Formats: sequence, C-alpha cells, structure tokens
Amino acid sequence: MVGADEVREAAERHFGHRELLPGQEDAVRALVGGRDVLLVAPTGSGKSLAYQLAGVLLGGCTVVVSPLLALQQDQVDSLQRAGLTAARLSSAESDTVRAEVLEGAASGEVQFVLLSPEQLANPEVHAALAAVGPRLVAVDEAHCVSAWGHDFRPDYLRLGELVAGLGEPRVIAMTATAALPTQQDVVERLALHDARTVLTGFERDNIALAVERFSDADEQRERILALVDEMAGDPGSGVVYCRTRAGAEAYAEELVARGHRAATYHAGLPTKRRTEVHAAFMSGELSLVAATSAFGMGIDKPDIRFVLHADVPESPDTYWQEVGRAGRDRATARAVLAYRAEDLSLGKFFATPVPSRTDVRAVLEAVDAAGSEDPREVAEHLSFGHRKAGRLINLVHLARAAGDLPDDARPASVVDAVVERAEAHRRLEESRVEMMRGYAETDRCRAAFMLGYFGAEVTERCGTCDNCLAGTAPEEGTSTSTAYVVQATVEHPEFGSGTITDVEPDRVTVLFEEVGYRTLAIELVEERGLLEVR
Repeated sequence: MVGADEVREAAERHFGHRELLPGQEDAVRALVGGRDVLLVAPTGSGKSLAYQLAGVLLGGCTVVVSPLLALQQDQVDSLQRAGLTAARLSSAESDTVRAEVLEGAASGEVQFVLLSPEQLANPEVHAALAAVGPRLVAVDEAHCVSAWGHDFRPDYLRLGELVAGLGEPRVIAMTATAALPTQQDVVERLALHDARTVLTGFERDNIALAVERFSDADEQRERILALVDEMAGDPGSGVVYCRTRAGAEAYAEELVARGHRAATYHAGLPTKRRTEVHAAFMSGELSLVAATSAFGMGIDKPDIRFVLHADVPESPDTYWQEVGRAGRDRATARAVLAYRAEDLSLGKFFATPVPSRTDVRAVLEAVDAAGSEDPREVAEHLSFGHRKAGRLINLVHLARAAGDLPDDARPASVVDAVVERAEAHRRLEESRVEMMRGYAETDRCRAAFMLGYFGAEVTERCGTCDNCLAGTAPEEGTSTSTAYVVQATVEHPEFGSGTITDVEPDRVTVLFEEVGYRTLAIELVEERGLLEVR
C-alpha cells in the first residue's frame, strides 16, 4: 500500500497541493493499492484530483469517461496546466486528430485520454484503447450508470462491459450525488473490484435551507422575484431553477426588466447560445441565470450566493445537487424552495413514460431485422426515431440484467418484462416526487432530512435552516428503541424487498425495489410485523 507521505509529495510536486481534501488521499491510496473506488463527493471537492493523482502514481495511460465536451476540455486544460499530457477524443475532433490521440496513447506520449461513453462504445476506439491497456479508468457522473439513479443515461449502461474489455485497469467511479441504492448499483454495474466506497461532503453546512409555501401561483412568482431583488444586491451571483423552459424564459425576461444582468439557459437553446450564457455567467458578465436542470454539469463557480427553486424539482437527488452549486467558496449562501403542492404534479407529468407493448414488440422485431442493437440501425425498421429505440433496447438489457427473464425467453415474455421494468422505474420516479413533498412539508431539520435520504448517519441538526431557526425541528439521533438501521435489507409483505435509507425516532424510510421510496410509522410496522430484517 502506498504511503500517505508519497501521495502528498506527488500532489505537491505535480499539482501544487500541499494539503489534500477529505477523501482524496483515501481514494488515491486504495487505487494505487489495487482496489477500485466509488468516490461520492460534491462538485468542487476535488474528485478530479483523485483520479489525476492516482493516474500519475500508477503510470501508463488513464482513460476518463465524461458526458460533456465542455467538461472534457476543462479537464484537458487542467492537466496540461499541470505539465501532463492529455487529449480529448470526440466528434469535435477531425479524423486526423483522433488518430494522433490514439497513436499518442499507444506510444506513451498521451497520459490522459478523455472521451464520452458513446466514443468508448465505438468499436475502433475501444479496440485501440484496449491495445494500449490503460492502467486506470475514471468514470465521471457515475450515478448515470444506475437505473436507480435520478439521472440514468442509457449511454452509460454498457460501461461495465466496455471497461472490462480494456484489460484489467483500476477503476474509480465518481459522482456528486448518489443515494445508497444508487451507490450499490454503480459498484455492481461497473463490476468494481474489491471496491472501496469513499463518501465525503453530503453536508451543505454553509448553505441556509428554507422553504416558502404558497397557494397562489402569482404570489409564488412575485415572491421569487422579490427574493432575487433582495439577494442580488450582494457581491456574487445566483441561479433560479425552473421545471419548464417557458418558466425559465419568463423569469429571465422579468429579471432583465427589473434591471438585473440575467439570461436564460435550457436544452432548447442552440448550442452556441448555451455556451455563451455559460461563459458569461462564469466570467461574471452575467450575475443571474434562470434555468432548467440542463444548467448543471460544469457549473463550478465559487461565488454563487443563492439558489432559488421557483418550482419543486423532480427528486431530492436533483434538488441537493442543484443546491450544492451555491457557496463553493465556503462562504454563507442561501437556498430557498418555493413550494406549492400543485407543482408536484409537474414531477409526475415529466416522469418517464411507460412504453406500449406494441412499441416494445416492434423494437424486438426491428433488432432481428437489422441484425444489430445499434439504435440508429434499428430505427431504420421502425416508425419512430433512434432515441426512443435506444431507450427500449436498454430496457430489454435492464430486464435481463435484473434476472427478469432468461436469454432464450419468448418474445411475449420479453415484452412483459420490459413493460414491468418500466412501470417499476416510473413508480420510483413518482416516489421521489413524494419525497420532495416530505422535504417541503417536514418540521424536521431540513439538512437532516436530506442527509437521511442519502443514507448518511444523522446525529444533529444544522442550526441554520428555517425549521431549526423557528425552533420546530426535533433533536436528531434520539431513537434508541428501534432495531432498524440504515443500509439494512428488509422484506415487506406488500412492497417486497427494500433497503432502509433513513431512521427517525418514529418512522423509517425504505427504498423498495418495486415501488420506490416509502416512509413507514415504526409503531405500525412493529405492531403488524410489516418489516422483516434480512
């Protein structure tokens, strides 16, 4: 096992860091010592340094899988500033440049290769990297691997087999937000070897959390605008998150009309415009952005003083990730959720639709006709596009991976299993919406509620949220009578198998495989014997 002194000396020599942040040293030492790592830490806490330092110490080539071109380029620039050789493989590079990058990796001239999951799935790229034999593979935004994750991405589904096909590299999976079942799923799907899970920084202890409740939409909108007026006078910047593109555009227009340097950002804007808004915000030319959740990855701005949610997000995972964009400089910041119960219906409206049996059957037939599972090739035999085809193909893989059907299952059985898998995922999404209701309506310390959701041990109140300041939040960690513990596997006669994610003095929250999150009264559970700990 590499020593702590060796890790710290390398960190200072290559990256100029005399001190390492929590989790960095543990992750690096585990990787160099032969173990794989799941690193869960907030953006801005140095996850990149963990893989960069491990890559230097391991030697050879490090492959970094990252979902966005901008993030990849940021990492390339950072590595080059440190005097290391790094390059990006993407659709933005010419064939000549791509060939040079792969040749450089083979010769040892390129130490770090950054690419997307789609690029790694390209047979030619994969074969070339397998021939290189990378010593380390880093998977960024690793929660996208998990079907339990709030941001599951089909392109990540094959990463486990793709990484395994590169030889025997050490693997570090990195994410800013992953509830306990997502962590377990990432470890399993990426087939992490002797995995060491390193958790840091779920706390947002410099961010004052608050919820304001409304019954009228106009009152809700005016209050958000008034809060921006109140908080935007301080140095720094802010973000107003909205569930819809139209909402983000409307807020941006009103903020500009009120004299703020503001713009909108959402996935419906041209790539050039999104890039311009991102750059203007990061440089300080813009102090406010009204955005959908598309304004996320790569937003590592230290002086965001407030994050306002004009609507209820679809899950605590999304909310905590977006809240965590404030206060990266560790100075005090604010996060306010404008809560109107009617807005919860937005979350259910945007939940992933369950496919029809007709469409699933059509995809299975199209796969046979195409002789391929490439969504673009399959879509040539369908009346709908490759994105929908790709989602259905991945649902088939998920159903098989879950053990719902054998490889030689009849088509009718495959159709049934895929639809059942999609229905279970939709129930999970809807249960996350209900957990947001719980957060908005709780009298508990809001930070404790969120930490409990992520399976972290909660022993005390934050002291800064609105409930703590109002004196309504009960003490944390006072229950001694319950046998239930976080991470325990339980069985419910109706809901089936699940994992305990949070325990309070009078209730327990369980994530069930088939129905999602459920919060149960301990008194009732014990009286009726509803949970069997396995």
